[in-house]
Amino acid sequence: MNKYLAEFVGTFVLVFCGVGAALLAGKVIGPAGVSLTFGLTLAAMAYAIGPISGCHINPAVTIGLAAAGRFKWADVGGYVLGQIVGGIAASALLLLIVPNGLGDAANTMQGNYGPVAGFLAEMVLTMVLVLTVIGSTDAKAPAGFAGIPIGFALAVTNFVAIPVTNASINPARSIGPALFSGPDALGQLWLFIVAPIAGGILAALVFAVIRGKD
Repeated sequence: MNKYLAEFVGTFVLVFCGVGAALLAGKVIGPAGVSLTFGLTLAAMAYAIGPISGCHINPAVTIGLAAAGRFKWADVGGYVLGQIVGGIAASALLLLIVPNGLGDAANTMQGNYGPVAGFLAEMVLTMVLVLTVIGSTDAKAPAGFAGIPIGFALAVTNFVAIPVTNASINPARSIGPALFSGPDALGQLWLFIVAPIAGGILAALVFAVIRGKD
């Protein structure tokens, strides 16, 4: 039970800080500042709750690790539920703070980018994040340092994704704000669930190919 609660808490903190930065300080810190907020928060949570749950705080990471044989499929449902509820709770609290709602931080296609571009961006960038998680936590990787490259990976992928999709790379990050935004965000929500999960599974396949057999 503790590990599911840890996933709830970690996701709550990630969404509250990351989405909160976009809503409350986005005009001051810009996309780079929002990206760093997400990355630094993930790095902090990796050390805070990593010893309890492994700090997935992202359904795509959980499913990717399971596909890579590094996590029990039996625990996937509990982890994903904790993550989604954590994202919703953080979004609900932000709604009490931000008077204009969460629409500006919801994941929707930006500018002239279409759904194909958005799907590819979300899938490939999530693959980068999950590949970093799988590789940096491998038995051959240096112990105790995984939180640093994983946080960097989330920040870098946000740099790329924000102009295209407002950067999801995490279904739990998308579901909460979408529930408290307009029909546009809800109508596009499927993309921000399917594409990151596809990216997580792709990362498992890529790592299996490049690592090979011991």
